[in-house]
Amino acid sequence: MTIEALPEKTDVAIAGGGMVGLSLALLLARACPELSILVLEAHPLPGTDSGEFAFPPSFDARSTALSPSSRALFEQLSLWPSLEAAAAAIETIQVSDRGRPGATRLHAAEEGFPALGYVIENRCLGHILLQAVREYPNIRLLAPARVDHLRPGARGMGLVVGEDCCRASLAVIADGARSPLLSRLGIETEVTDYGQTALIANVALARPHDGIAYERFTERGPMALLPLPPVDTQSRAALVWTLPPEEAARLQGLPDQDFLPILSEHFGARAGQFQRSGERVLYPLALAVAREQVRHHLVVAGNAAHFLHPVAGQGFNLALRDIAVLAEVLISEHGRRGLGDLSLLERYQARQRGDQRRTILFSDALPRIFAARDWPTVAARNAGLIAMDLLPGLRGEFARFGAGLVTPGPRPNTFVSDSEGR
Repeated sequence: MTIEALPEKTDVAIAGGGMVGLSLALLLARACPELSILVLEAHPLPGTDSGEFAFPPSFDARSTALSPSSRALFEQLSLWPSLEAAAAAIETIQVSDRGRPGATRLHAAEEGFPALGYVIENRCLGHILLQAVREYPNIRLLAPARVDHLRPGARGMGLVVGEDCCRASLAVIADGARSPLLSRLGIETEVTDYGQTALIANVALARPHDGIAYERFTERGPMALLPLPPVDTQSRAALVWTLPPEEAARLQGLPDQDFLPILSEHFGARAGQFQRSGERVLYPLALAVAREQVRHHLVVAGNAAHFLHPVAGQGFNLALRDIAVLAEVLISEHGRRGLGDLSLLERYQARQRGDQRRTILFSDALPRIFAARDWPTVAARNAGLIAMDLLPGLRGEFARFGAGLVTPGPRPNTFVSDSEGR
């Protein structure tokens, strides 16, 4: 890709061209065509016709689970038909505690949802977002372009890229967990190391998954198995298995004939026989939360703001709800106050504080509760699962929380212009 020159100024500059950064650019560009938006991504990005993003999907691609609240956001951006065609719908969620009677099942039809979630491979989601971004003349995407420093100023935030600098009315840091830009600004990140590692792989199933997602809690760590679209008629699921680091490393190196029996022993026969495993990747797990998310002319978003345990599948969906509210607040005040006005950004933070707190607490507490081995906690969690299975109202509340609908969340129709034809 040919790198364009860095502009001298822009209305909004987003440091990070991942899924969160691109989604925010689309929200703002669609609603306010007069805004100039600059997205800077440190890594090269392929063209929309690149073979790297060619369909059908590969067996080993990493995936993301989208909640119904995220579907609503992408529907307002007119991207949902393309995303849905590349995703597998979650019709049922089964939650169980290995070796104990506690279990519950959530059904989309029972809760009034078309689906409880949708699992899409990251490269497919990235391809669709990149295509959409390149259709907007008011979005300028530069890659590779690494933001080295941020320089706060009275009239905006300066973004330093090599020898050049661009002044933005609002800068958004969305460059991932433990962002180096935060430390350079003196923004501390509170990190809780779980002392665990996530083993992530796609596995082939002997029978169709029927849209069932599994949350399985074992003595070695929680396991999630999410339905994926098939590849060449082969049924697939995405495995996320939380393990002690040394155990995860051992399992990563085993051949399939040794790994699959261990997986079956701990997961059980609910999904049928595991036929093969794709590439197994390890990710150390920690909860990381930025102590500041807004400053004058600055917002921290995505994993840079809060990096969550993956077993609950809430991280990306919370980030989308954040940027949806941010876009709504910015657009509602556009023309009356500067985009980087601190009181405006604090208003955004106040609106999302409750959603963030509840989601972070849930994502942190769930694996801790099910990792506990003491009998009072074991008895309490099994009683909770049994109660949830017996009480439809309790199941419904849990499902609505997971869907991102318990808290106010995004109201996309308030910030997406109906006059836009895309």
